[in-house]
Amino acid sequence: SGAGVPVPEVVSSGGSYILMTRVPGETIPRKILRDDAYAAARPRLAAQCGQALAAIHRMPASGLPQEVDDDPLRRWRDVLDLLGEPHPVFELALRRLAADRPGSTRRTVVHGDFRNGNLIVGPEGIRAVLDWELAHLGDPLEDLGWLCVKAWRFGSPLPVGGFGDYDELISSYERAGGHPVDRDALRWWETFGVLKWGIICVMQTMRHLRGGARSVELAAIGRRVCENEWDLLRMLGENPLPRPPRKSHA
Repeated sequence: SGAGVPVPEVVSSGGSYILMTRVPGETIPRKILRDDAYAAARPRLAAQCGQALAAIHRMPASGLPQEVDDDPLRRWRDVLDLLGEPHPVFELALRRLAADRPGSTRRTVVHGDFRNGNLIVGPEGIRAVLDWELAHLGDPLEDLGWLCVKAWRFGSPLPVGGFGDYDELISSYERAGGHPVDRDALRWWETFGVLKWGIICVMQTMRHLRGGARSVELAAIGRRVCENEWDLLRMLGENPLPRPPRKSHA
């Protein structure tokens, strides 16, 4: 795109469709994280994500609805309440996050679903960013936190998409023109992302159990609710995001 974000070119669009050019590459995270074809790309991906996110957050907001969701916690608390399912861990996370909300007032374009699985990757790295339907105005750290949610690591110990470290993402983002990253705020948004994905998992299984869409896939996603509850308990009990060592001035 003109903003410097790698995306497929839109050929045509209408009320119910968008036709784009084909970008060759891989989107399946387990292949990206494990196949030899992407061995050279993996060490580059976290930095490339930082560059892409910095470009996204510089995009003009004129094409987006101007309403800003100033209270995402309220939105997802209301969703959980409407589901009618008791989840004490989610309630605890909502309270803790509400009590420790970052003070940032920055508002930029936010991709809304920037993660491993929504990237087309080739042997050299990221070729395109996909799935823009959740783009909105919001805190740019929402995107960085979502990328670091444990579910999008797909079994890898590396916190950024399963392919990199926090420092790689943050330093690349800042070098590419993104505003300095408050690590406590990033951890808040990562924790929020785990909570959000957990509630989405409840939503998905309720679609199956209540007859909205009978699906083995939706039922299986519902079984992942407990994973997010465990991850939230671990995160709520951990120290803040690790910080890089201070440089010596000797």
